[in-house]
Amino acid sequence: MPSGQRRGRWSGVPVEDRQALRRDELIAAGVQLLGGESGPAVTVRAVCRQAGLTERYFYESFTDRDEFVRGVYGDVCARAMSTLMSATTPREAVERFVALMVDDPVRGRVLLLAPAAEPVLVRSGAEWMPSFIDLLQHKLTQIGDPVRQNMIATGLIGGLTALFTAYLDGRLAATRGQFIDYCVEMLLSRAAAR
Repeated sequence: MPSGQRRGRWSGVPVEDRQALRRDELIAAGVQLLGGESGPAVTVRAVCRQAGLTERYFYESFTDRDEFVRGVYGDVCARAMSTLMSATTPREAVERFVALMVDDPVRGRVLLLAPAAEPVLVRSGAEWMPSFIDLLQHKLTQIGDPVRQNMIATGLIGGLTALFTAYLDGRLAATRGQFIDYCVEMLLSRAAAR
């Protein structure tokens, strides 16, 4: 049995499902390493050690480290997008996003801080940003002019990104409640601006 694997780990799991489960385990390990408190520490060996899998299984799902890092980032972005899409009010969106990104700061650091430390993510962050802007723009239904909607959504995403980054970095002394209230107030005041 290869080192790093636990006996019986795949017992009862159909062969066709095992690769997807191993990929999920690698992504989960990558989130922990990419969003680590001391900064990203992603190597193939570190990921395999964290996931308890051999490199063979790493390369079963990813061609190299860069593809893996982009995959981890994409997973966190997709979860963030899903969280925001399921919210029905600005307060609910902020509360859910805070729960996902601040209450679990590892994910928040992946989304907001890792692109500054991982050159491979610079492009990924830029590719995801329009999706977040588009999502918010479609929530600004009280504003009739689509150009104005887009400018407001772009400004809000930029402002919220800076706020969440500062909060995760510990540069804001606000309580969790104050932080949520301020973000909601910011969203509502800009959404009301015609």
